[in-house]
Amino acid sequence: MALSGRPGPASEHALLPHDTELRAAARHPARRRFLTVTAAAAALAFTTNLPARGAFAAPRLPASRITEDPFTLGVASGDPLPDSVLIWTRLAPAPFEPDGGLGQQQVDVEWEVALDESFAVVVQRGVAVAYAEYAHSVHVDVRGLSPDSHYHYRFRTGTWISPAGRTRTAPGPGSDATGLRLAAVACQAYHDGYYTVHRHLAQDDVDVVFHLGDYLYEYAVDSAGGARNHTDVVLPDVFNRETTTLADYRMRYALYKSDADLRAVHAAHPFVVTWDDHETENNYAGAVDENGSDPDQFLVRRAAAYRAYWENQPLRAAQLPQGPDARLFRRLQWGTLAQFDILDTRQYRSDQAYGDGTHVPGPETDDPARTLTGDAQERWLIDGWAASTALWNVLPQQVCFSQRKFDLNAEAMVSMDAWDGYRAGRGRLVAGAKAAGVANWMVLTGDVHVAYAFDIKDDFDDPASAVLGTELTCTSAASGRDGAQRPANWDTFMRANPHMRFYDGRRGYLRVELGRENARADYRIVPAVTTPGAPVSTAASFVTEVGSPGLQPA
Repeated sequence: MALSGRPGPASEHALLPHDTELRAAARHPARRRFLTVTAAAAALAFTTNLPARGAFAAPRLPASRITEDPFTLGVASGDPLPDSVLIWTRLAPAPFEPDGGLGQQQVDVEWEVALDESFAVVVQRGVAVAYAEYAHSVHVDVRGLSPDSHYHYRFRTGTWISPAGRTRTAPGPGSDATGLRLAAVACQAYHDGYYTVHRHLAQDDVDVVFHLGDYLYEYAVDSAGGARNHTDVVLPDVFNRETTTLADYRMRYALYKSDADLRAVHAAHPFVVTWDDHETENNYAGAVDENGSDPDQFLVRRAAAYRAYWENQPLRAAQLPQGPDARLFRRLQWGTLAQFDILDTRQYRSDQAYGDGTHVPGPETDDPARTLTGDAQERWLIDGWAASTALWNVLPQQVCFSQRKFDLNAEAMVSMDAWDGYRAGRGRLVAGAKAAGVANWMVLTGDVHVAYAFDIKDDFDDPASAVLGTELTCTSAASGRDGAQRPANWDTFMRANPHMRFYDGRRGYLRVELGRENARADYRIVPAVTTPGAPVSTAASFVTEVGSPGLQPA
């Protein structure tokens, strides 16, 4: 048994690149830059403060003094390993207040993990501390569990007991797991609709859910909740502005997690999460925001966004940000069946070419010095493929990997924010996968608010080129509102991209079953999210066979 959520003192953390940049800038400034960086450094220190120790520690709040339900944001679990899983909650009796209603005091939180839903057979229990510096979130890395097993978990403080969650561990190293059912979701703008997709996914029989980014949107949400058009609640004004501060991001997560369907899907399945852009700011690239702000100032905002992300997700202490930096890319195994290499395509990327947006490819898109992943993450990924012994190598990431032409011109427009805008980097990954002999390669993608299925080609401009793998995009849970089965550009996209095997513009999620002989993908869709209660159905299903890449209708 081991507790997380209480990392070592700041002196134990290595100095990260942006710490060095801020300090160096402060040593050699012009007057304007001095004022900017000094303010940024002060804000950064406030944003990233750690719990005090010893005589300076915040006082404990007796749990008996908590008079309102503190478990308003639910529970979650994530990143299952063969012998452990991370369980999470965040105390917030007043979730729409900056401090969650608990002030600056610490709170003791009991937790327990059982084999049964009635908690008659408890196998692990302990006490964690909810620190105000971490928004009273609790991250417990429960170790010593059995491989390939299901568990139930819950938390308690005072007389309050959280909802129970259900989770599981991964199969043991080297075990020949016969199958895995996963789901992929992304893009859940609260103001664009209800989380009907999550309600259906909570009831589905899957082993793990991959959230591929845009868990939160920074945009203002009006008093009626945008397209939800609430009539039974009036949202406070604190949401009717763009998120920029730590308090803003914390309260925005509270708004999202106030949705019962989002809480239900987290309680039902373990999640593996990664971010895209909107958890911080639209289309940011590294230290560059979309408005061309001073990078030092933007890094303060990024630090706040990253901190709030960790506080509100089932992530281990290894993912705790240090200032504006966080190691979110990581690798998980499912016995010998699958290796998952979870990417971060925002934090390390070069600025988008040609002013972002869409553009025809040019020298910038093919510049080998430009990167979407950063050099270290790219080497980590390719080395991981070379060492992999898994049958399936799955790449959960954010933006479209396959070529996606927007028109039928000889020189077609493509997205500068996706891998089409970083073609040299994509070429290096394709070469790395081929060199490693990755035979069963699958890319899982979010971001685009539509469902696509692609054959990944050795040369996208040659229809006769070899198929190297499969890319599946999961559409959005709410972003884009209801959508349409065939968007206005459907015919153009299907003609311009012969390797695109499927395109649907409605909301939903992706369900994939990995087996020893093949993988099956089901595109689960709902007809509407602007009104609650829509049914779910399967729009299309595809199969790709082991050793024979390429999608075939199921």
